[in-house]
Amino acid sequence: MTKRFAFQTAPSPESARRIAWLARACLLAEVQTWPKPGLVSHIDQGSHTDMTIAQFVSSAHAITPFFAQLYEAGSISAPLSRLREIGLAAERAMMDATGGINTHRGAIWALGLASAAAGRRATLGVPSACSDILRQHWGTEILATPPEEATHGGRMRRLHGAGGARIEAGWGFPTIRTVGVSALRQGRALRPGDPEAARVQCCMALIATLIDTNLLYRGGWKGLRFAQRHARHFLENGGVGQEAWRQEAAVIHSDFVKHRLSPGGAADGLALSLFLDRLDPAPPQQEAHRIADRINIQELDNGANSSDFSRPDLCGDDCGILRR
Repeated sequence: MTKRFAFQTAPSPESARRIAWLARACLLAEVQTWPKPGLVSHIDQGSHTDMTIAQFVSSAHAITPFFAQLYEAGSISAPLSRLREIGLAAERAMMDATGGINTHRGAIWALGLASAAAGRRATLGVPSACSDILRQHWGTEILATPPEEATHGGRMRRLHGAGGARIEAGWGFPTIRTVGVSALRQGRALRPGDPEAARVQCCMALIATLIDTNLLYRGGWKGLRFAQRHARHFLENGGVGQEAWRQEAAVIHSDFVKHRLSPGGAADGLALSLFLDRLDPAPPQQEAHRIADRINIQELDNGANSSDFSRPDLCGDDCGILRR
């Protein structure tokens, strides 16, 4: 059974730490997933010659405390400028941990905003989905923020008009909720007991749907359409419900590597889907007020010492960082 966070009636340092542990577990689960087309994993480097799984693991540990800070900032309804300050500090920690390699900038943005929304929800004491809290409290500010021209997303918006992560976040991650989380749950139904299969299903669904600015940056519209077509073909043939799903996904992975395509937006989306799946237990199609599955956050602790950020996986079977 998948364990999930209950909505909290009051924020606390303990719940902030657990949010941070959950964020880290989801980041580690993402990188420990294979085959993910073109992406770094515990099996290979995908389309990246400059990144290793060791850097992703180091980065995930280095940025963990900042998710707790973002939760606490959200709990007092801090402005977006304060959330950005914490996020930039997390980016600096990431760069220090990886020797200057950008492993998790997009994930810091996405999971960081979701962490802040979780903190705000705890203060309000309401059962609303974190993504709805995000849209209501920070969405206008996010959408009004000009894209950073130095990033891949900023360049692709200028060249191709692609909205990127900023638009998705401003609207409360609608694609992640309706596509990513749904595909994750569908994958569990198709392959019970195989959490990696569910994560691959989620990743493929996001590749098939997102206007991924990382793909645009590497391959232009031709590369993006190539990636989407392959992912859709995989899903139309049954996804991870196929008997030879892993072999089929591995062939797609090889094709992405051959063309040096890397769907980084889908990788961030996978981690965020895992995160929101734990925080917002209601299916994406239902209204937030119908959330009923409220397993207490203490069930995820199992008596562990919570004085630091050294806790292992808190994501249950689906986020097992050492399971395949």
